[in-house]
Amino acid sequence: MFKRFFFALAGVAIGFTGIAPAQAALQIQSWSLGNGTRVLFVENHSIPVVDLSVEFDAGSRRDPQDKSGVASLTNAMLARGLRESTTPIAEPAMTEAQISDAFADTAAQRGGGAGGDRAGASLRTLSSRAERDASVTLLARLLAHPSFPENFLARDKARTIAAIRESETKPESIADKAFWRLLYGSHPYARHETVASVESITRDDLVAFHNAHYVANRAIVSIIGDLSRADADAIAQQLTERLPQGTPLPELPSVDIAPPREERIAHPASQAHILLGMPAIARGDPDYFPLMVGNYTLGGGGFVSRLTREVREKRGLSYSVYSYFNPLAQPGPFQAGLQTQKEQTDNALSVVRDTISTYLRNGPTEQEVKAAKDNLIGGFALRIDNNKKILDYVAAIGFYRLPLDYLDTWTRNVAKVTAADIKAAFNRKVALDKMSTVIVGSAANNADTAK
Repeated sequence: MFKRFFFALAGVAIGFTGIAPAQAALQIQSWSLGNGTRVLFVENHSIPVVDLSVEFDAGSRRDPQDKSGVASLTNAMLARGLRESTTPIAEPAMTEAQISDAFADTAAQRGGGAGGDRAGASLRTLSSRAERDASVTLLARLLAHPSFPENFLARDKARTIAAIRESETKPESIADKAFWRLLYGSHPYARHETVASVESITRDDLVAFHNAHYVANRAIVSIIGDLSRADADAIAQQLTERLPQGTPLPELPSVDIAPPREERIAHPASQAHILLGMPAIARGDPDYFPLMVGNYTLGGGGFVSRLTREVREKRGLSYSVYSYFNPLAQPGPFQAGLQTQKEQTDNALSVVRDTISTYLRNGPTEQEVKAAKDNLIGGFALRIDNNKKILDYVAAIGFYRLPLDYLDTWTRNVAKVTAADIKAAFNRKVALDKMSTVIVGSAANNADTAK
């Protein structure tokens, strides 16, 4: 996909400046509003700032058929203008410039974006009531009353199309799009923006998508900062009171493992870009921690990983080689990748496959497991070092309905993983004979072949 935001299987941690380790547990409070909005809140008075986000099931997997790009354009245009409204109170229309100036006047920072599963907006604001109320009200209006002006839509479409055309020249982008297409076939995860799909998008498409997906009963509000719970509840109400109630969304098709294929795509780049993998894991899967620890040894641990040792150090076939798991709402991919000289393509690919095969057959050694766990646990407190980063993980916990103590129990879940757990989990989720492969820039035959 042209825009693909994800949380790969990497270690996550939590820490508050000035708090002793014994007191560093992350207390996530959670409740639901009367309108169906789910709220997650972390109280932290270390600095006079509030970070918050509002997210919806409005990612690119919800794009209408043949309209890839609607989700990302809808989200990008939330702040292009506001229409006049009368609910809950009379509020005037605003231009993009006026919106930008209003956030600047309160020293607030607005963010957001659309990924494969979810989309939304975020805000960093001072916790002082006047500035906080003004910036929160403005964000609430952006979520509920965007005007989607035609002239800005034309501008944003032109920018998106220009970016697509540029990406179509880059081997890494070509490989990524082909990889998701081979793995996911007709599933929405396989879709990506094209020039044709973006050109076909109209303002009516954005309005319809916004009305269907930016709704109170599917909103996830995540807040961390210098507030009481009562303040957080009032902010959540304020953020969602203008949003309508939504009807149930259609069920998405299941993710089926497609027959493995190998696709070779000609490209003038000096190096071949290789990706191989298969759908593997959804968020909340009990195999998450064994796969994370095991992948550190296979291809996620940099110079201490097996793939780096076999491909780079022993044979000099690539400067960098990696593997990772990308859990999504539905099974996301296991992916391994590298770049290599074109004439070394088949040799490098063979070494990667052999290394994965050996790992599946034998699993990691006890020494490798200990080193992986020591590194992940030892680096735990350094992985998230400010409220904004913490907010990203709290939002993921809310959207994917992970346990509220997910971060507090993280090190314990890592520590209890065994070599046998890793071998069993990998063999449940990864099979070499079910992996598809994309090679962009290979000097070999360019035909798409079934394996």
